Amino acid sequence: MQQINLKRGLDLPMDGKAELMLGSISRPDVFRIVPDHFAGITPKLEVKVGDRVKAGSPLFHDKAFEAMLFTSPVSGVVQDIVRGDRRKIMSINIAADATIEYEDFKAQVGAIQTQEDVKSILLQSGLWSLIKQRPYDCIALPNKEPQAIFISSFCSAPLAPDYEWVLKGQGAILQSAVTALSKIATVYVGIRHGAAAPEFRGLKDCVLYEVAGAHPAGNPSVQINHIRPMKQGETIWTIGIQDLALIGRLFAKGIVDMQKKVALVGPMAYGKMYYNVLPGMPVSALLESNYHKEVPCRFIAGNALSGHQIGMDDVISVYPNMYTVIGEGSDTHEFMGWMFPRFNAFHFGLTDPAKMIADNCMMKWLFGERKYQWDARLKGGRRAIIVSGEYDKVFPMDIYPEQLIKAMIALNLDKMIELGANEVAPEDFALCEYVCTSKMPLQAIAREALDYMRKEIE
Repeated sequence: MQQINLKRGLDLPMDGKAELMLGSISRPDVFRIVPDHFAGITPKLEVKVGDRVKAGSPLFHDKAFEAMLFTSPVSGVVQDIVRGDRRKIMSINIAADATIEYEDFKAQVGAIQTQEDVKSILLQSGLWSLIKQRPYDCIALPNKEPQAIFISSFCSAPLAPDYEWVLKGQGAILQSAVTALSKIATVYVGIRHGAAAPEFRGLKDCVLYEVAGAHPAGNPSVQINHIRPMKQGETIWTIGIQDLALIGRLFAKGIVDMQKKVALVGPMAYGKMYYNVLPGMPVSALLESNYHKEVPCRFIAGNALSGHQIGMDDVISVYPNMYTVIGEGSDTHEFMGWMFPRFNAFHFGLTDPAKMIADNCMMKWLFGERKYQWDARLKGGRRAIIVSGEYDKVFPMDIYPEQLIKAMIALNLDKMIELGANEVAPEDFALCEYVCTSKMPLQAIAREALDYMRKEIE
């Protein structure tokens, strides 16, 4: 088995990891499906108020690709279609049944012979939206043929879920998905070095490889860059390991079962464990009684580095596998705090006295690995980008990140492509953003540039 040994990167020792146990939350009567969760599409309705739907029934399709359907996670009756300015579809509200009734895709699954059959059932079932592509880091375009499919079986971000525990006993489900996807292109599955899960190591019809190193070792872009670097004009698909399980249920059982386990983590969270959720559930069902209300808190869908801020009135999306709660920091006031070592905070700089003490082997042996409580403070102001080589220390790809970011800021299309923009996603710049002296919003810059690339090229 090929092994990648990453020398660059950074693991953030954040406090608040989820315990390996399953909690329970109440299921709502109404589910809200939000088209804006699927970035880059223009929704066109397939239902109207009063229609009855099953789990797997189409709710809307993409205007650019009518065959790309987006389906209901539950069965019930369409209660309301909420529109915003210029009649934009804000949400589709479904009054859910007590017991979920599923659309039956067994006939289509049984008839699969070619890669076109696999693509067709993924488009019909709505699970196509789980497949992302490089370039652009968008939902895979159905008119593009992938040269490879990459699946990372682990996440290296702070407080990431333990997928070995989450997917324990689901080896047959994962194998169903891998076998089906192998009809489209060669499937590559990345395994964390030292992981013993037979659900991952026993997979067939794919190329297995190990990855050792700090975050962002689990990012698909990093693994693609080291295992099979992209060539100009190629398309590569990426699929999350939990999303692979959802696809596997379709091919193994013939139904669209979108239930998944998400981890609730973070220093300001109570009930730090795993919960079964469905897309469209209100975030409040998960968070309302599970955070420290005595201090201002920030709720993040995803990890603290690359997730996005949400509120209690938002709903759970199909994509995040974890929800993080950290302090806002607005109640913290330090007198000239920038002048002092900050022994209670993590520092990236090697010359910081607090970090030197924390990294001391004797201190680790005596007190163990120290965990820190991050908050949302920026701790500095934005300024002109400084060429300092900071990004290179945490960016383990054969790409010059500072030069690429400058090309992205200028929206210089030719330069972006030349410097490797086709191979990256915004999440790949999360650590660069964390260590950036200039406090530049690198992920937002990358997202804008990739959207611009797609608009200009496709």
